Amino acid sequence: MANLTLKKGNLLIAEPFIGDPNFERSVVFLCEHNDEGSFGFVLNQTLDLKLEDVIDGIYGSFPLFVGGPVEKDSLHFIHRIPNKIAGSVEVGDGIFFSGNFEEVKKGINFGLIDANDLRFFVGYSGWGAGQLEAEMKQNTWISTKITGDTIFDTPAKDLWRGVLKQMGGDYKILANYPVDPRLN
Repeated sequence: MANLTLKKGNLLIAEPFIGDPNFERSVVFLCEHNDEGSFGFVLNQTLDLKLEDVIDGIYGSFPLFVGGPVEKDSLHFIHRIPNKIAGSVEVGDGIFFSGNFEEVKKGINFGLIDANDLRFFVGYSGWGAGQLEAEMKQNTWISTKITGDTIFDTPAKDLWRGVLKQMGGDYKILANYPVDPRLN
């Protein structure tokens, strides 16, 4: 199902020709959507840094993702292991936001938390009241439901194309659009 009503737990998939370098071929997981605005994280833009490069006392190689263009000095995480991280908030089907960071550090350092169960983001994507709805009316985004397994088990570089292919029909055709059709 695509272009569902906007709500937390949905994915936003950037149209192929969005025209915004922050969101080109992006897949954004929507953690919150209400009358005051929306926020989420870009799932498929990795950084050249690892978590251990930015947080002292972490001894595991966990990738960092660009969560979005807002507050690029903040660190956030989503995961699928609420039984290992107290204080987690469910924001989607098998997808949890935040929790006790000391437990996260211990879990990583003792090898109890796997990199495939957690994604760390620098910054986030945010929209003011009505802004995301306006972008949806302009066909900037495709909205769809998703499970935690798809997010955590699909390599980030394959997520945009993979989700569109899963959606089938015209979306499967969009998945094959070249980044720059002039080079085709």
